[in-house]
Amino acid sequence: MAYSPELLARAAKIKLLLMDCDGVMTDGRIFFVPMPDGSVSETKCFDCHDGISLSWAHRYGIDTGIITGRGGFAVQERVRSAKMKYLFEGRTDKLPLLEEIVKESGHPYEEIAFVGDDIQDLPILRRVGLSAAPQNARPTVLDAVHYRIPTVGGSGAIRAVVELIMEAQGHWEEVQASYDI
Repeated sequence: MAYSPELLARAAKIKLLLMDCDGVMTDGRIFFVPMPDGSVSETKCFDCHDGISLSWAHRYGIDTGIITGRGGFAVQERVRSAKMKYLFEGRTDKLPLLEEIVKESGHPYEEIAFVGDDIQDLPILRRVGLSAAPQNARPTVLDAVHYRIPTVGGSGAIRAVVELIMEAQGHWEEVQASYDI
């Protein structure tokens, strides 16, 4: 994909990729599964293309994490399996969480990317060095980001951002070569 020089310059600086979950890593749907004991379990569907791209980010030293208004076991398992460094669940006031991550990680805003899809993500999207949103994001969010991801959430949106970062940082050819492409 052809990226603008400005977008590549932003992506070249990224050391930490943070994201919302519902509507970004998933299509936004939540499945309530009835259990034999009468209780209900909640689950979500994640895209494997996002998963492999998170492993590339990890390989090249880019930390990752989720800041989400909802959480649950499915999100926790996705964070564990993708070797993500950060998980904040159950908070829609996300900016204080970003500030906490900035303090802990030592990464300035320009080294952080965030992918969000709804208005509660705007405070973070307006501060980070690289902001992105999938096509299913709210119009206000799409107008505020540096990168409009060509896919919807839950269909490789994170993969698109990781590919951009890998290209900007000079790793994309090596990623492809690792699969004999």
